[in-house]
Amino acid sequence: MQTNTPPDNFVDRTNDTRFFGHPLGLSTLAFTEMWERMSYYGMRGLLVVFMVLAVQESGFGMTEQSANAVYGLYTGAVYFTGLLGGWMADRLIGGQRAVWYGGIIIMLGHIALAIPGTNTFFLGLILVVLGTGLLKPNIGAMVGQLYTDNDQRRDSGYTIYYLGINIGSAIGGFVCGLMQVKYGYHAAFGAAAVGMGLGLIQYKLSARNISGVFDKPTVQMSSSAVKLSWSIIAGVMLVLAIVTVMAMIGSLIIDPIAITGYIATIVFSIFLLYFAGIYFKGNLTVNEKRKVSALFLICIASICFWAGFEQAGSSFNFFAENNTDRMIGSFEIPTQWFQSLNPIFIIVLSPFFAALWVNLGKRMIQPSYSVKCAAGLIIMSSGFFVMFFAAYFAADSMKVAPTWLVMTYFLHTVGELCLSPVALSAVSKLSPRRFAGQFMGVFILTYSIGSLAAGLLAGLVNTGNAEVEPSVYLQVALFGTTAGIILYLLSFKSRKWEKAGEAQ
Repeated sequence: MQTNTPPDNFVDRTNDTRFFGHPLGLSTLAFTEMWERMSYYGMRGLLVVFMVLAVQESGFGMTEQSANAVYGLYTGAVYFTGLLGGWMADRLIGGQRAVWYGGIIIMLGHIALAIPGTNTFFLGLILVVLGTGLLKPNIGAMVGQLYTDNDQRRDSGYTIYYLGINIGSAIGGFVCGLMQVKYGYHAAFGAAAVGMGLGLIQYKLSARNISGVFDKPTVQMSSSAVKLSWSIIAGVMLVLAIVTVMAMIGSLIIDPIAITGYIATIVFSIFLLYFAGIYFKGNLTVNEKRKVSALFLICIASICFWAGFEQAGSSFNFFAENNTDRMIGSFEIPTQWFQSLNPIFIIVLSPFFAALWVNLGKRMIQPSYSVKCAAGLIIMSSGFFVMFFAAYFAADSMKVAPTWLVMTYFLHTVGELCLSPVALSAVSKLSPRRFAGQFMGVFILTYSIGSLAAGLLAGLVNTGNAEVEPSVYLQVALFGTTAGIILYLLSFKSRKWEKAGEAQ
């Protein structure tokens, strides 16, 4: 038996305006997330290049295809474990402890990455995945719980929180990139650990600011259900530990490319079956089925988008390392610094996009969710046309100017601002209320599927044949553009579905 109960020590922060007009607890959460993102993106941008380095250069000597597959598995697992982390916080430990323990596990993961060795490296990746799964979904949920349902500051509070995310991402790229150039990869991984450590320190020191915020489970479970849940979690962790040890001692050989393909197929099948189950067996009304149909199109667009967007940490990273002229006088731009372009562009462009939607609304121009997502997908795909020309010129054994990557990241950021926040809004607006939480979980699976697909796609790009790379980028550009056009054409129908749901 489960019942939703509000926290018995809830603190009304309606009159708390100590942090730029917002509750002081927002500073605790925003700065914690800033440091966590600094560590995550700081390490992420180093990952694939480090794995393909020769052993004598402290790398693993992997092929670029295998490194891209590991990257896809890593980023896909981060999103997938977020579902489990949210479930644990809701039912077992509460959000505050999930964030605290998640941060500690992340820091331990980065420390393991900082220790030279193949075993410590993959152990570090596993720890970062598990810790991020605990921290990331729950700290975002805690931001919302700082406000009452009628508090008009909620949206702007999330804007400040989102700003912290991107500041942390930009800092991570610059700091870890510089540390890698000056002191090597393991020192850069250590810098990520320091960043997460700073986040934990300030989280603990300012914990009084978030008293009563998600400090207990929100779903009350029977003692037998709690015991069963912990038993299942312990069993899963034991199996993971056994598989990890077997891989470390060589008793189990793991092919990352094959596993990525299998897992992507499994997760995508789960996604389809869940949608079909709710659509056909969820006792939906006609209008609710229309809403779910419109939402399905947006989810497919999200998968396509992230499969392209996540090339940032894989094939684009290799392009920056191997095919980009990074010299400015006697200074060589660290490869990792290109990873900071996206958060910087987001910080600069977000206010313009927020104003754009408001001004269009004032002029009675309100594009449907599908139209906005189609625009985001097409704009993101246009970045691959840029990369086609960049890779074409680089195929002649010449390095190209950094402006190609800058232009690509700019277009991808514009596409992200068109699609990502709009898709999240669509989930909240179009999901039938009794399935709202489940549909948000299913939507998060689109990030995981897209990331897994990105790893496989990057493997097609980085085959070692310079002539293949531009053709793959061109195919991706054409596929994404075609998918965006199809979504736009379908929007004439799905717009009616969206409006029918809203009318209800």
